Amino acid sequence: MSFTRIEPAPAPVRGMELPTANASYLALARALWARVDAWLAQPRTAQRVVLWLAIYLAAAANWPLWDELARIGGAPSTYLPTSAAMAVLMVCATVALLSFTAWSRWMKPLWFAVVLLAAFVQHYMLEYRVVMDPTMIANVLQTDPNEARDLMSWRMAFHVLLVVLLPALALWRARIVPMRFVSKLWRNAALLVLALALALVAAVSMNRQLAPLMRNNVHLRYMMNPVASLYSAGSVLIKPMFKRSRKLVPITAGTALGASYAGQARPPMFVLVVGETARADHFGLNGYARDTTPELAARGVLSYRDVHSCGTNTLASVPCMFSPLGKQGYESRKDDYENLVDVLQAAGLAVLWLDNQAGCKDVCTRIPNASAFDSLTPAQKNALCDGEECLDDVLLKGLDARIAALPAERRAKGVVLVMHQMGSHGPAYYKRSAPEVKRFLPECKTNALAECGHAELQNVYDNSIAQTDHFLGQTIDWLKAQSGQYDPSLLYVSDHGESLGEYGLFLHGVPYSFAPEAQKHVPMVTWFSQGMTERRKLSRSCMEAGLDTPLTHDNLYHTVLGLMDVANSTYKPALDALASCRNRA
Repeated sequence: MSFTRIEPAPAPVRGMELPTANASYLALARALWARVDAWLAQPRTAQRVVLWLAIYLAAAANWPLWDELARIGGAPSTYLPTSAAMAVLMVCATVALLSFTAWSRWMKPLWFAVVLLAAFVQHYMLEYRVVMDPTMIANVLQTDPNEARDLMSWRMAFHVLLVVLLPALALWRARIVPMRFVSKLWRNAALLVLALALALVAAVSMNRQLAPLMRNNVHLRYMMNPVASLYSAGSVLIKPMFKRSRKLVPITAGTALGASYAGQARPPMFVLVVGETARADHFGLNGYARDTTPELAARGVLSYRDVHSCGTNTLASVPCMFSPLGKQGYESRKDDYENLVDVLQAAGLAVLWLDNQAGCKDVCTRIPNASAFDSLTPAQKNALCDGEECLDDVLLKGLDARIAALPAERRAKGVVLVMHQMGSHGPAYYKRSAPEVKRFLPECKTNALAECGHAELQNVYDNSIAQTDHFLGQTIDWLKAQSGQYDPSLLYVSDHGESLGEYGLFLHGVPYSFAPEAQKHVPMVTWFSQGMTERRKLSRSCMEAGLDTPLTHDNLYHTVLGLMDVANSTYKPALDALASCRNRA
């Protein structure tokens, strides 16, 4: 019997360790990447790249649309065929658009820009449930740096990177086959025709399901990403180039001051506060369970409880509410018209627009106007501002000097001051109230609203309403101090409302025809000094009896002209909310 001697295994030489599990995984990953990289680097036509890009965007950048279709459709057997048809239509529409770019490798930056746009759009649709209709795109283009900063978050960066990383890598490595111009031209034309033909077949075959769906849910057409965004952007940027330029229609001819100015003891001073993003149902004055408006209540104001806005965003509402045309006339107009502040100035009054917002949307271009941020002292900026974004209290800083700078002959007749608030502008509601005003805690301290519970979101929004209450209270106190020199009064009305998660919606800007009540039902508050009450013979009991009368932004133009006793051919007594309560004992 023999024995085999088993030698001990030699110690591993330093630097030549045996393979480990991690090393195996690393080798596998490298091999997999090599295969992927080799596949990505294969020569491809620009047309094929466009086709793959359209399919990818339909799958990766349209989760809000698929979720909405599932919510509307109910059972999977109902919404899955519709979703499939919508996917085909969207891919075909994207291919049709991108077929105009399928030329060479120099189109890669443009393709990546489309992907980046789709990623950002999907983030905001997911986060705030907005849709990218032309009005929303116009709002985006008019957003100032402060508002844009409020919309930035790590959550946004994650959502965007999740969509763009894969196509960015693919576009970087893709090798586009060079072709002659004629060859590329007929291929692009064929791709366009094929996409349109397939879309037509899908639309006709599913017309019975798609037609009522799209007719009853108009917002779906603006959720098709990136087609809707590209269409809306084109509508805002390109369409005006092919329209005739609008002319400015004058309406101030014959404007005159009424009989109340003859031999007046004191001129009137009227402050019109244009609110921002305030909901009527969150005002304590209107029966809200929380007392968000104690300072206004203590000052004996009148709150109109059934007022609706002209639009669901600032760009739509502010010019409309100052227009003599009303909502229907303003939206169907062919030309631009002079507005309320033009008429007041033409009457000889001293008019000033003071802004704590991203501009007056061309309403104040023909009258004196200023930013509330201007001429602030360093101490005031430190106390009231975060960068160039300030609490509305700045509107009252240096106000006496601003009024004194207006022409003396106009001030002797009367003063009209328009204050455009920052108000409750979202999503950074936590920036809209001072620490001493924050009564409702804990509050949402992020602009990623979906990360907050509803109670926290309600708290932070209500704190912004409480800040507006404080600001309006301070404004009334300032007006009271002017009573020895003027007959003061105030009217406050918000431009639009806000969604706070109801129906899965946040912020505002949903197209008006199907926007929720929260985005259209706005507060309107009035205050009259004893001097103005006597001057215009206003009956308080009459006004109190009309607080539930249905009103809209259409009433603002005529109500202000009537209150200020300014005669103009555009004035309509039927739309003057105070007409029946004036000139009464």
